Amino acid sequence: MTTLEQASVGPRACCCAPRGPVGAPPLSDPRTRDMVRVPSGSFRMGSDRFYREERPVRRAEVNAFWIDVYPVTNAQFATFVAATGYVTSAEREPDRALYPDADPALLVPGSLVFTQPERPVSLRDHRAWWAYVPHASWRHPYGPDSSIEQLAEHPVVHVSHEDACAFAAWCGKALPTEAEWERAARGGLEDKTYPWGDEFAPDGQLRANIWLGQFPWQNLKQVGCERTTAVKSFPPNAYGLYDMVGNVWEWTCSSYASHAGSGACCGGDSQVPSEERRTVKGGSHLCAPNYCLRYRPAARQGQTVDTSTSHIGFRCVVRD
Repeated sequence: MTTLEQASVGPRACCCAPRGPVGAPPLSDPRTRDMVRVPSGSFRMGSDRFYREERPVRRAEVNAFWIDVYPVTNAQFATFVAATGYVTSAEREPDRALYPDADPALLVPGSLVFTQPERPVSLRDHRAWWAYVPHASWRHPYGPDSSIEQLAEHPVVHVSHEDACAFAAWCGKALPTEAEWERAARGGLEDKTYPWGDEFAPDGQLRANIWLGQFPWQNLKQVGCERTTAVKSFPPNAYGLYDMVGNVWEWTCSSYASHAGSGACCGGDSQVPSEERRTVKGGSHLCAPNYCLRYRPAARQGQTVDTSTSHIGFRCVVRD
């Protein structure tokens, strides 16, 4: 057990608490600590100005719900693992029967890690910057020699949809629907490009952790900020929610369906049936204007449910 995990053992106050009685008043529900209540109502969902999978703009209605103020962190996930002994998808040995043609050397626990090329590469093939790294996991986000000792308040990554659901169930929470997530991300603003408005960097200030430079080979961010950043490093939206765009993509519980021919920019397989994919929202620190302008509330991608990568995390909801 790492120092971080040892420090995280104990009461669940850092994250959530066991499910309370059905119908308990939300304000007395201990699960809603460090959450924000998003009111019920309708909003204009999607965008007609960017990628095809976001169209058409349509009116969506959601009931009131509570949502985590920021993505689930390594410290919170460590508490869950210490309490339950849970083993994530990336930490399990792959079933060889499912991959009869795979290189045996790759049939070991591991996950997809972004690997920055040294020079410009074609943007047509994401394999130029994604690599399956044996023994990469939430504990070792960049490979077996890395750790989360200095990343306690960073979003947990290398979590599959199953892993996110397991954490949420332990907390007595759930993953948001795509509509809930997008309503929360917009912070009450209608038809705006970003959670804060239409201007990318108001007053010259970045509002989210995204890629700076020419993706994927030129990273112009300062040392220490090249990958994920600690939650709450950037200003919140009008609902008081942090990191709704950028930093990490976030799992939802909604199945993914898109227009034919709209492929995923971040390694998703658009040929997999929609019932085997879930929608992820918000973009990540790897989104760049020259390649993946998806650090927006309307942006969406489909990921297979067994996917785990170094740029996908999640947050949870509690419904009234």
